[in-house]
Amino acid sequence: MDYKSIYENVKVGEVFYDHPLKDYTTFGIGGKADVLVKPTSEDELRNILKINHKFAIKTTVIGRGSNLLISDKGIRGTVIVLADNYSNITVEGEVLSALAGTSLNEAALCAIENHLSGMEEISGIPGSVGGAVAMNAGAYGGEIKDICILVKAFDFEGNEYEFTNSDMHFSYRHSKIFEQDLIVSSASFKLKAGNYDEIIEKYQDFTNRRISKQPLDRKSAGSTFKRPVGSYASKLIDECGLRGYRVGECQVSEKHCGFIINVDKATCTDMLSFIEEVSRIVSEKTGFVLEREVKLIGEI
Repeated sequence: MDYKSIYENVKVGEVFYDHPLKDYTTFGIGGKADVLVKPTSEDELRNILKINHKFAIKTTVIGRGSNLLISDKGIRGTVIVLADNYSNITVEGEVLSALAGTSLNEAALCAIENHLSGMEEISGIPGSVGGAVAMNAGAYGGEIKDICILVKAFDFEGNEYEFTNSDMHFSYRHSKIFEQDLIVSSASFKLKAGNYDEIIEKYQDFTNRRISKQPLDRKSAGSTFKRPVGSYASKLIDECGLRGYRVGECQVSEKHCGFIINVDKATCTDMLSFIEEVSRIVSEKTGFVLEREVKLIGEI
């Protein structure tokens, strides 16, 4: 398919061809995309989706690359990136709204600057607003569903939708976005006015906890496994003697057993095999089945 002739006269943002994807994931893993597009506005995002639908171009959307494992063979068709190129925050009273590519930490810091509380717990989750809304991300007892009041989304034909909190069907690591295969464009959050010093102290406390307990300086996708009913993945992995367990370029973090890290140049094949091995050992020793939380995408 002649992608260049399709995109050259359409306002869709920056376009790259045969482009490597490993630098767009926190795992540092992934092959090439046939086309990579970086829209900067809702109009550009809508344009890409509509033209891709018109020409039957397979479309994949990624955010800031956390919680993702991309195939070594890459991704066919067009990959739309919603990250710094698709980032903006506005505050009106106690409502903070952000485009999908905005980092959660940037949104939380903006809330703090405006003396608003409610995002401190989720501030350190390494991802975008869009990804966090889609999977109802949570940490330290707080979840997106607790503060989200409005979500704007597109389908893959470029049609736009708006959902309230009750429309979103939020549950553990799930929302309507997955049910209907939609793309979060922006979200609004109802926060609470508070004392700046108290809010920043709470934020710093959660930040310090993450720094001390999580391998934030290593290449990982965040928590590798979903929380099993009745226990915690990190606890089970540790109890099985797997802290620091390493095969080739893949390793269970010595700092937090719930994180699997890419030591340097692990491939997707390596990482998948290692994740399955860890899950197998835990299952055999404890009876608990660890389900992978990290999403696998691309040509397998």
